[in-house]
Amino acid sequence: MFDGFPRETLGFLKGLHVNNTREWFEAHRQEYETLVVEPALNLVAAMAPIAERLTPPHQAAPKINQSLRRIYRDTRFSKDKTPYNPRIHMVFWTGEHPNRSAGIHLVLAHDHFGYGSGHWAFDAKGLERYRRSVLDEAARGELESALESASEIGCLLGEEELKRLPKGYDADGRAAQLLRRKGLVARTGENIGFDERIFGPRAVDFVTDIFEALAPLDAWIDRYVT
Repeated sequence: MFDGFPRETLGFLKGLHVNNTREWFEAHRQEYETLVVEPALNLVAAMAPIAERLTPPHQAAPKINQSLRRIYRDTRFSKDKTPYNPRIHMVFWTGEHPNRSAGIHLVLAHDHFGYGSGHWAFDAKGLERYRRSVLDEAARGELESALESASEIGCLLGEEELKRLPKGYDADGRAAQLLRRKGLVARTGENIGFDERIFGPRAVDFVTDIFEALAPLDAWIDRYVT
């Protein structure tokens, strides 16, 4: 059973957002364990049978660095040297690896609960398959249906990554917009705030609705790209 995130979790995340240092984190490590790790893993475990029933099945592994992403940032190649991600990031994925396949993502920060699905960047072969599928009217129609499902819960595509059509492709309208992408991610913005259900006994039902709305996009990627 999962009865929602404690509201105290937001206080911890706010504190880490303001005091993103090793000293502050170590002084509040027990809060991290009880207010972040424990409830997040409980939610992942509660969602596991629901994720398995999706089309395609999504993996839910209630472990750190699997469905619960690490709080520690990799700062080796970043100008931002703050050591921690001041948010809870959970992923439920369709392939062999959470970072290399389509998946559903849930993010709890001190000021919002966001979600989305898709695949951030296709590899070279996948990108070619994606572009051919965009030019196929039937496949593109299925994609539009999946994106419409995501949009019903406030998840939208961001800006296209390319300013021009990729070399060798000719299209206009919606097909041209889709061809200027290197991946497909539909997600909420950071100004979404909170749905109160995430803090109470209706949390699993709430997240189940999110999964069902977002799974069609992962299914399309699974069928046409990966």
